[in-house]
Amino acid sequence: MAMTQRQALEMWRRALTAYVRGEESDMTARQQAVMMTVALTPGPHTVRGLAASLNIAKPAVTRALDVLEKLNYIKRTPDQNDLRSVHIERTVDGMNWLRGFGALIVSAERDETDEKSGKSGRAVA
Repeated sequence: MAMTQRQALEMWRRALTAYVRGEESDMTARQQAVMMTVALTPGPHTVRGLAASLNIAKPAVTRALDVLEKLNYIKRTPDQNDLRSVHIERTVDGMNWLRGFGALIVSAERDETDEKSGKSGRAVA
């Protein structure tokens, strides 16, 4: 059965709440979108390509990449064919963050499923 909009938002809220309670640095939605695009879509990735894919300005992509690079989630490498261009690549740390965030979403979905089936584990008064 398809998830309702309300259920999807509740699942996202649970995952996001678990994320912000963690000890890792919070990323903005834009930074997460850039990270996920780099990690989950075929490359090579450039600032121009990411800006076009996400439909946001190149300076916004650059600012997001600056943060992601400081977190060691992405790395920038010069394009050997065009030294004016830089390729954006995911790192092991970036993929570990993404796997962890994915696990939070799966856990939130599991909680939603348990509640539907009455297995919430919460005390009922």
